[in-house]
Amino acid sequence: MNAGEASGLLITFEGPEGSGKTTLIEGITRRLVAAGEEPLLIREPGGTDIGERIREILLDPASEDMKPETELLLMVASRAQLVREKLRPALEAGMIVLCDRFADASVAYQGFGRGLGEKAVKELNAFALDGITPDLTLLCMLPPEVGQARLEGRSTDRLDREAMEFHQRVYEGYRTMADGGEMRFKVIDAAAEPAQMLEEAIDQLKKLEHGLLNYL
Repeated sequence: MNAGEASGLLITFEGPEGSGKTTLIEGITRRLVAAGEEPLLIREPGGTDIGERIREILLDPASEDMKPETELLLMVASRAQLVREKLRPALEAGMIVLCDRFADASVAYQGFGRGLGEKAVKELNAFALDGITPDLTLLCMLPPEVGQARLEGRSTDRLDREAMEFHQRVYEGYRTMADGGEMRFKVIDAAAEPAQMLEEAIDQLKKLEHGLLNYL
């Protein structure tokens, strides 16, 4: 069963660091609540008690010796727990789920950024996802040098602190996915003002013509 066969709706948010995903999710949440919906907000890695503990290990700057393969397997482990504990039950209950990063993030960060390749990442993702596919992926695209500049003065994690070359590969990974022909990917210009980003995202949500979005 994928998300499209369930009664709920899965919207994922992707993009390089500093691309404004959090602000966009907050704006969409407010609009959905005003329309009478109560979306479930989750994040990756994390989203469950076990996943949040994995997240701490993954993003802790003290984990600087972590190998790319270990990083990928921990990401997938957190994802498998999230799908089975929260995501599938929420979709079966007819909820709108807003997920801050999902399986595509591993393709971009571990597949492209770490050089592990799309094939290996997608095979592991398939096991973790158990047939779940987003109905819509809003891809907030921003050049990595701009995104990194936005992070100045903020608390940063292990991935934020990677070299610019790593973030450039992540950006190219997201660009490759956006250009790959999957209709669920919709690019949002993350260089725009937050209000404009929100309206672009709302337009894409309306195009889904899903019953849960009738009053959006």
